[in-house]
Amino acid sequence: HVQLVESGGGTVQAGGSLTLSCRASVPINWYCLAWFRQAPGKEREGVAGLDIDTSITYADSVKGRFTISRDNAENTLYLEMNNLKPEDTAIYYCAADLNTGSVLVADLWDYWGQGTQVTVS
Repeated sequence: HVQLVESGGGTVQAGGSLTLSCRASVPINWYCLAWFRQAPGKEREGVAGLDIDTSITYADSVKGRFTISRDNAENTLYLEMNNLKPEDTAIYYCAADLNTGSVLVADLWDYWGQGTQVTVS
């Protein structure tokens, strides 16, 4: 069973930056990893996905502003977020799965963190 713990959320002004981290309880070398987010009253949406072979998928809304990366030695997934906008406000979740690739469909992912709040004012 994989446990995921996110950190790094907070409140930032529009145009600012934040970097989220997600630490796994197991080695992540063979796991596909992703970030999702959920704003109040909205469905959970994919933000960025990272396959084992480093193939990456970004949501159109974050392309050019967000960067997903992984550090297998530290069992940690990152999301660097720049030029943040108020519409980026949401709870951000990391997800892991053995077979999903970088597909940003929430139902396909087996393991989830508890989420970290990002607020952009």
